[in-house]
Amino acid sequence: MAAWRAPGDVLNAQRGHLFGWVPVLLGIGIGIYFALRFEPGPPLYTVLAATLAVLGAFRWRGGPSAAPVLLIWGLVIAGFLLAGMRAHLVAEPVLGFRYYGPVQGRIVAIDRSLSDKVRLTLDRVVLRDVPPHRTPARVRVSMHGQQGYVAPEPGLTVMLTGHLSPPQGPVEPGGFDFRRMAWFKAIGAVGYTRSPVLAASPAAEGSAGLRIHRLRMRISAAVQAALPGETGAFAAAILTGDRSGMGRATLEDLRASNLAHLLAISGLHMGLLTGFVFAAARFALVAIPWVGLRWPVKKIAALAGIAAGAFYFLLSGGNVATERAFIMVAVMLTAVLFDRRALTLRAVAVAAVIVLCLRPETLTEPGFQMSFAATTALVAVFGELRDADLPQLPRWARPVLAVVISSAVAGAATAPVAAAHFNRIADYGLIANLASVPLMGVVVMPAAVLTACLAPLGLAWIGLAVMRPAIAWILNVAHTVAGWDGAVTPVVTPPAAALPLLALGALWLILWRAGGRSAGLVPVTLCFVLWAQADRPPLLISSSGGLVGLMTAEGRALSKPRGDGFSALSWLENDGDAALQQAAFQRLGAGETRGDRRFDLAGSGIVHLAGRGALDRVAEACRTASLVIIARDAPGAPCAVLDAAHLRRTGALAVWPEAGKLRLVSAAERTGRRLWSPQ
Repeated sequence: MAAWRAPGDVLNAQRGHLFGWVPVLLGIGIGIYFALRFEPGPPLYTVLAATLAVLGAFRWRGGPSAAPVLLIWGLVIAGFLLAGMRAHLVAEPVLGFRYYGPVQGRIVAIDRSLSDKVRLTLDRVVLRDVPPHRTPARVRVSMHGQQGYVAPEPGLTVMLTGHLSPPQGPVEPGGFDFRRMAWFKAIGAVGYTRSPVLAASPAAEGSAGLRIHRLRMRISAAVQAALPGETGAFAAAILTGDRSGMGRATLEDLRASNLAHLLAISGLHMGLLTGFVFAAARFALVAIPWVGLRWPVKKIAALAGIAAGAFYFLLSGGNVATERAFIMVAVMLTAVLFDRRALTLRAVAVAAVIVLCLRPETLTEPGFQMSFAATTALVAVFGELRDADLPQLPRWARPVLAVVISSAVAGAATAPVAAAHFNRIADYGLIANLASVPLMGVVVMPAAVLTACLAPLGLAWIGLAVMRPAIAWILNVAHTVAGWDGAVTPVVTPPAAALPLLALGALWLILWRAGGRSAGLVPVTLCFVLWAQADRPPLLISSSGGLVGLMTAEGRALSKPRGDGFSALSWLENDGDAALQQAAFQRLGAGETRGDRRFDLAGSGIVHLAGRGALDRVAEACRTASLVIIARDAPGAPCAVLDAAHLRRTGALAVWPEAGKLRLVSAAERTGRRLWSPQ
């Protein structure tokens, strides 16, 4: 026991401030699970569960000095076990081949794809000649071609002729793994249809969730009918979570001005809505003297806020971001019920623990990271300001200063996370938020509550009319700011260790309450040092073999101007390059005959064969190149050839020159063999 007496005594000195570390330690365990390159088996889970039990037993025998250290290890192990359990509980079949043929399923979600096409998520899927035990639980299909025969509606069973394939892996080694995200959403195949989507049977009542989803879409349609254009699409998005009406150009402007968070039903919307309901209910009850003097008005108002948040959560579709926001608001209002301070780091920690226990996979998602980064920073900063001995400001200046501080703090806290995930910094985001967020709180959200109250009377148009000019202003701010020179600064993708270091350092600075608090600056500094030294692969090869990208002095040059668009966009964004695929293609200069491309990487010749007759030119290319790439199967080639068969095994490749040779790093090697990767 003496081995941990000293650290235990240090931690015991932190008593009263240790609970904030619970979600951090759970997150470390969850992060370790997702960072593994192999799937843990029953023996490892058994050992960890037994270790957890032993730690629990020692907890009662080790005394107060040992308890914190034992709890640290216990929480890390618990996080690991939670993530593994969740990954196995959501397991569903994944399509193991490319499929073309009839697809039947029930619509459970409607959104838009990257190409701005309406996209359907189907369950109760039926595929021709695919047995039920191998059929994915859900598939996602984008609607191309001539459509319009069927108005998509949740609950409607449809038939279509679709091209389906398994969810794709990372577009480069170490990149975002869409397969993992699809695994936790039970999506076992993705694809598209160019044929008309037909109704197989009318929308049935279905589950309560499906009925609520159908109600959402009807409300969205009614809102967009009352407010045509982008204004109505914006109103529908913040009222119901349906973004399918938003155009791609408007979405890009909102992102470029750092206003895209206004569309997501997350902490801001939930906080504004429940805060307005709480204040309105409390004011209404206090206005009745007999009630205000005898009833616990504040607690009743808190219950009204929780009820409003729950209704908003259900109406908006109950997605992960909204669930997270509702949990945070519910925890804070529950604190009011128990006469505790609502806005504390402890309340934020409780919300984070609940979210991580329910959905451990959200730890790796930008929504979770940005939401809790902003909330933690705001609570910490306003807590320090509350306790500081500052001069009193005039009453009129306080809300103005609060908005400025809130926008600046939330922007600073989320900027590194957004830059790491989305490879951009909105340079004028603070200006845009200062010009827009107050209207969300003062006009838009109260008008949303008014719309909901008047809708049963057929007077929803009154609330929408109040909302309209404010939304028009917000959209105009987005378009204007996005059009300014230098509105967006592209950012290179950081190394994998950068964000965890930043998070741990920032949390140490916020949560640690004794000497050594400044030690948190070390990992924060290390994060930005690693980020500044981020080294991008000199050559990238797509998993299809159809696209190759060579890093040049001007940026990455791509082997073709169209096709493999998602890979091209991701490569350029990860490079911190704002160029489009067409411009990146022109960096390569004139190509060889028939679309072939020749690259030189540190003295090694590389040839990418494309177009008709590419197979016939393999032998010729082998005579002059160290490496040949072709998007076809090329068995028996006389040299090192990366053909379709090879790339199916490895996924996307990164090529590095090393000691006069070429070192290949594959996406499969970096990902490892996990539940969501091909076995």
